[in-house]
Amino acid sequence: MMRSVAGGPLAPRGWKAAATCAHIKGSTGDKLDLGLLASDFDCAAAGVFTQNQVVAAPVIWCRRLLPGTNIRAIVVDSGNANACTGEQGLRDAEAMASAAAQLLGIDSSQVLVASTGVIGIPLPMDRVSAGIRQLRLGADADAFNDAIMTTDTRRKQAALAFDVGGREVRVGGVTKGAAMIHPNMATMLCFVTSDAVVDPAVLPGAVKHAAAGSFNLLSVDGDQSTNDTCVVLCNGAAGNPIIRPGSPEARLLEEAIDEVALSLARHMAADAEGATKVIEVRVSGAASDAEAHAAARKIVSSNLLKCAVHGNDPNWGRILMALGNAPAQLQEDRVSVALNGLRLVAGGRTTGFDPAAASKAMDAPLVIIEVALGLGSGAAMALGCDMSEEYVTLNADYTT
Repeated sequence: MMRSVAGGPLAPRGWKAAATCAHIKGSTGDKLDLGLLASDFDCAAAGVFTQNQVVAAPVIWCRRLLPGTNIRAIVVDSGNANACTGEQGLRDAEAMASAAAQLLGIDSSQVLVASTGVIGIPLPMDRVSAGIRQLRLGADADAFNDAIMTTDTRRKQAALAFDVGGREVRVGGVTKGAAMIHPNMATMLCFVTSDAVVDPAVLPGAVKHAAAGSFNLLSVDGDQSTNDTCVVLCNGAAGNPIIRPGSPEARLLEEAIDEVALSLARHMAADAEGATKVIEVRVSGAASDAEAHAAARKIVSSNLLKCAVHGNDPNWGRILMALGNAPAQLQEDRVSVALNGLRLVAGGRTTGFDPAAASKAMDAPLVIIEVALGLGSGAAMALGCDMSEEYVTLNADYTT
C-alpha cells in the first residue's frame, strides 16, 4: 500500500543535499543557484533526456554515464544552461563533475551534471568551482530545490513509501520547470531518488514509463528545451530483497516512481509561467490509447484554448478545432465535450448550455475538459495551463 511521506528527494535513506549562492548570473543577491544531491552508497541509475536536436553539454555528459550502477551524486546549476557553448561547454560540464567528485572523494564518472537557465553563454567556471567547494551536505531538501529553480515560484517535491519483503522502501523526487514545456518534457530537471535494492535492469524501462505517463503529457507553451533531464537513482539502503525485472515488486516500484513523477508534473502545471489555472484534458472513446494521447496533447497545447480558459470563455469550438488537428480518427457527429462537469457538446453539436453557467464553472484553479470520441476504448490524459499576459511579460524580459 502506497503512503505519502515527507522529505521529497531526501525521504529515502542514505540521501543528502547541499546548496549555495555562487552568483552564476553575476548578481549581487543571495539567491541559491548551485546544488548537490548525493547518496552515501553507489546507485543504480537511468535517465531520459531532451528530444531537441540542440543538446546542452550536461545532457551529453549524463548520456555517457547512464544507465549506470555506481552513480553517487548530481551537481546542478541554475541561471546558465551551458547549451550552445561548444567544446568549452563540454569541458565545463566535466569540470563541474570533477569538482563535486573531489568534494565527495569519489570519481568524476560517478557524478551527473545538470544545468538550467540562459542558453548560449559560457559558464562562469571560477564562480561555479568556488561554489562547489563551499557546499556542505545536510538534510535540507528545500534549499536544494530552491537552488535548481529559475522562473519557478514554488518548490516541487513528492515522496511515497511502500513495503517490499517486510522492509519499507521509499521513493522521493524533486523537479524544476515552469516554461518551455511541451509533450516529451522540457526546461525541466527531475531527480527521483530511492533506497530500494533493485536490479539495474529494472530502471531504464521504469524511468521511460514514468516520463511517458507524466512529464510527456504536460504542455505549457509548445517548446522543448535543450536541457531536459529526468533521472531515477536507487542506492539500496532499504535492505529489501532485491527487486528483479518482471516481478510484482518491480511493478510496485514502477508504480511508486510513476506516482511521484505525476505528482511533480501536476506541480509544474500549477506553477507554469504566468499560469492561473491548470488544464486537464481527458480523452476517452478513441480508437486506441495512442490516438487518445495524440488528441489530448493537441487540445492542451492549443494557445487559442489556453487563452479561452484564462478568460473563462466556454468557446467549445476551439476544443473541436484542436481535436480536428490531431493525428487521431474522428467522427464529428460522435464527439461529446464536458467542461468541469457541464456538458457543452453532444453528437458534435451544442447542447444549448447556459454560457454564463459554463463561464462560472471555468472560474476555478483546475479546469477539466472531458472529450469522448465514441469510437473505441482508447483513453488518455494530458496536463497544461492557461496563458496570461504575465507569460508574455516574463518571456519578453527573460535576458534583459
